[in-house]
Amino acid sequence: MPCTACCDGWVMMNINGVEVYPSHPCPHSTGTGCNAYETRPVDPCVNFKCGWIISGSPLPDWMKPNNARVIVIFNKLTWNGFPVDIAVPVGRRIPPRALNWLQKFAASSSRPLIYAEQILDDGRFTKQQQLAGYGPPLFQQELAKAISEGKKLW
Repeated sequence: MPCTACCDGWVMMNINGVEVYPSHPCPHSTGTGCNAYETRPVDPCVNFKCGWIISGSPLPDWMKPNNARVIVIFNKLTWNGFPVDIAVPVGRRIPPRALNWLQKFAASSSRPLIYAEQILDDGRFTKQQQLAGYGPPLFQQELAKAISEGKKLW
């Protein structure tokens, strides 16, 4: 089955003026693809690079987003010259197996990681996410400060 996790709202974006976020998928998502694939917008659709599909992806086979329940975005940010990877859950939170793999990868490759948990309100997904970091203590401190100050990270 094809993966449509990004289109299903787990990656928050705006498609031609329509907000896409958890529980509000892209209006062009069919659940198995895009009904406007040939005319999809360059930004964000064409330019979006899920870690699963990039050439040379280090993700193992089981980390396809609709299987592992996580979308990984490599090299979205940098911190002190290091690439920072982002992981967003396909669902409320990243399953432990996937998060453990991502943390081990972050440590072994010196790539700090920012990961999210979706926030629910009355059992419904919101646009809000709780963010956490994995990496050197200074990275985690700076991330916590940026979050507490309400800074937009990406």
